[in-house]
Amino acid sequence: MKAAKVGMRTVLRRILSLALLLLGLGWTVLSRPAAASTTAGRIPAPQVGFLAPAFELTDLDGQTVNLSDYQGQVVLLNFWASWCPPCRSEMPAIQQVYESYRDQGLAVLAVNASYQDTSAAMQTFLGSFEHSFPILLDENGAVNRLFAVNSLPTTFFIGRDGTIHDLVVGGPLTAAGLSARVEVLLQETP
Repeated sequence: MKAAKVGMRTVLRRILSLALLLLGLGWTVLSRPAAASTTAGRIPAPQVGFLAPAFELTDLDGQTVNLSDYQGQVVLLNFWASWCPPCRSEMPAIQQVYESYRDQGLAVLAVNASYQDTSAAMQTFLGSFEHSFPILLDENGAVNRLFAVNSLPTTFFIGRDGTIHDLVVGGPLTAAGLSARVEVLLQETP
């Protein structure tokens, strides 16, 4: 009789455990958010190891430039402003690295934080050194927000496959530091 009570308790515990497990599973399925209300697999801010978000900006000549135009190339994406001393210091190094590696597949996109800069100050700064890479204008800050840029300069190193491989917040970056990062990416196959 005692053994039958113990056996019955064990069965009841298992049934109760199974019922609670099924109830929890049902709650999990029913309470999950709809796909449209989440990031749907996207990350909230660009990170190393993830695809760089697509964007479109205008260059100094009024031409539209898309990040996707550079698919298959290594992209050095630099966010800067003319009032930023480290930004000003690293621009000649960026130009030097661009000249050294552009024939091997390096593209440089320099995104001016135009919403925080003046056109006159930007033009004066750009006139102080020679540059041959595109200067893109982020006039409303949308691309800075898209890339979660909180400090200038910020530089993303994007591989041929569109994946962010490295990110440097602050500066100034040197030609040697830039070259080391770029050379690694240029050796990778798309």
